[in-house]
Amino acid sequence: MRWPLEGDLRERLGYEGRARLLVVDESSSPPEVTDLLEDWVWVTAEQSETRARMETLAHRAASIKSDPPSLDDDGVLRHRALWVSLPPVEGRLARVLIDRLGAVVSRDALTRAGWPDGVPGRNALDVHVLRLRRRLATVELAIRTVRSRGYLLEAVRPDPPAAGVTDGSPAQVSAPSRLNGS
Repeated sequence: MRWPLEGDLRERLGYEGRARLLVVDESSSPPEVTDLLEDWVWVTAEQSETRARMETLAHRAASIKSDPPSLDDDGVLRHRALWVSLPPVEGRLARVLIDRLGAVVSRDALTRAGWPDGVPGRNALDVHVLRLRRRLATVELAIRTVRSRGYLLEAVRPDPPAAGVTDGSPAQVSAPSRLNGS
């Protein structure tokens, strides 16, 4: 799609979680890309570069859709062969992030989802996102902060096996350390 001419289409497809390749006019600045399903090329780019970027986007889209995380009504989040139980607020936050997997979710959207009956204290979202990050790391998911925009949920590759682990069994995972001694 042409950028910035088709900005509305970009927004709609992004909301739907569909891959987008933006073809940027030379007289325009390229957009800030904060979504794994989006990339851009200059209108003057060679066909081979455009094709390579389209193939990369298609691969990312297939990877996201082939093994997406799921969250059941009991607050159990499953991803790959792993699972973690989430408290209610974190479950509501996770639901929004899963629905927009690979895309930026604003702080406002997360706040509305986490506390549908009213606005929480000033730092409540930050505290719950920190706790959710720790829980999701155990199921190979990560919440990334997109500065001035919000948060993005993505699958991460597991760490390589610990030294000496050769039988294919999982390495031990230590509990996250506490911050500020709390």
